[in-house]
Amino acid sequence: MDIKMQPMGVYQTNCYILTVDNQDIIIDPGVDATSWVIENTTNPIAILNTHGHFDHVWSNAELKKYFDIPIYAPKDDAFMLSNDPLNQGTPKSTPDYLVNGDEIINLNGIELKFRHFAGHTEGCSIIEIGDIWFSGDFLFKSSIGRWDFPASDGKKMIESLKKAQKIKENYTIYCGHGESTTLREEQQFMPYWAEQVRASL
Repeated sequence: MDIKMQPMGVYQTNCYILTVDNQDIIIDPGVDATSWVIENTTNPIAILNTHGHFDHVWSNAELKKYFDIPIYAPKDDAFMLSNDPLNQGTPKSTPDYLVNGDEIINLNGIELKFRHFAGHTEGCSIIEIGDIWFSGDFLFKSSIGRWDFPASDGKKMIESLKKAQKIKENYTIYCGHGESTTLREEQQFMPYWAEQVRASL
């Protein structure tokens, strides 16, 4: 397994290329990600979105057309890919597969799970493969995603933090912004963040 990462756009959103068995999976191709992805893939098979915000899906349509590969996105965030709810001028894209919460998908023999952690968005998910998480905007190093956007939900963020707090296994976390961390490290901050969210409601 090989992981390449490049921050993209003004918000430095991490785009990832996950390579397993000589097959490349593109995760969260944000603003101006296309050329970097093309230069760093040899056998792309799918585009995966952790959630629907513009800085994680901007290059979806361009890469889908160039490679002729499917887009997988959380079902509850699919409307964001075509409706541009934050009015950023996001190029429209259409998911080929709408992923249900906590669904396991199989890509040419590669098994991944979309673990559902609503709050930042309704469909917000991490993508799990083995002991690795691509956390999108749910978890960052020593922080969490915002819960004050349109389509965010603070109450659901609290429930998602509780859900993550209970997980006994440890995972290496590749975040949507910033540096990587581990689930065990971030679990120590979850009660604090749950209280911060609760106090803001």
